[in-house]
Amino acid sequence: MSKLSAVIITLNEEENIGRCIDSVKELADEVVVVDSLSTDRTKEIALSKNAKFIERAFTNYIDQKNFALTQASNNYVLNLDADECLSEELQKNIHSAKEAGFTSDAYSMNRLNFYCDKPIKTCGWYPDKKIRLWNKTKGKWEGELVHEKLVMSAGSSVAHLKGDILHYSYPTHQSLIKQSERFAELAARELKKQPLIFLLFKLSFSSRFKFIRNYFFKLGFTDGSAGLEICLCQSREVFIKYFRAIELKRNTGK
Repeated sequence: MSKLSAVIITLNEEENIGRCIDSVKELADEVVVVDSLSTDRTKEIALSKNAKFIERAFTNYIDQKNFALTQASNNYVLNLDADECLSEELQKNIHSAKEAGFTSDAYSMNRLNFYCDKPIKTCGWYPDKKIRLWNKTKGKWEGELVHEKLVMSAGSSVAHLKGDILHYSYPTHQSLIKQSERFAELAARELKKQPLIFLLFKLSFSSRFKFIRNYFFKLGFTDGSAGLEICLCQSREVFIKYFRAIELKRNTGK
């Protein structure tokens, strides 16, 4: 049997961290929480559940997640965000893979996103496949300001585990809007490097295309008002990020 470390980064996650740790505590030989100086009960709750708790000022997601890897005692790590937890099916399949000695370098799994307590499998949100369990000597986090990604070494073997990561990121409509606006602003900082003509073209067409694709072709309409709200917010996020990128480009002259 291989050993496994669960790693979680946090900031004011008192509402979520307990559920997250509970879903991995029977699988992981240790739970490592790297906290960005929370001011709520995150530390108290994590310590009560016997997590290894490390406080570190936040720089960016990539740096924080890679730092968390260095704090894990075992080569195989399971990475979760605090607002995520493992379904029972996924827990069982991770346990089986661990019992077999982790025969692959990495394992992907599906993520099921929740909106206002409703699981959403439309709107382009599912299966949202992610690699979240891997040999840390063969992969690390890379990317830009938003949507960091795990990059595995060339030739690494990847298997897929059945079951879902349950993602409770949007408990309210306002939380969805707030998150989308934050992502749009971060994306705009990177997009401003693109030529102005490209940004103008994307501003004119991309938001409408996003809505049509996700609401009709990705079956968002089958989720009623929730599907409509999600697809409208997705379309709005695309518009904002290109609009802000053009503003930033004009303001900086680059």
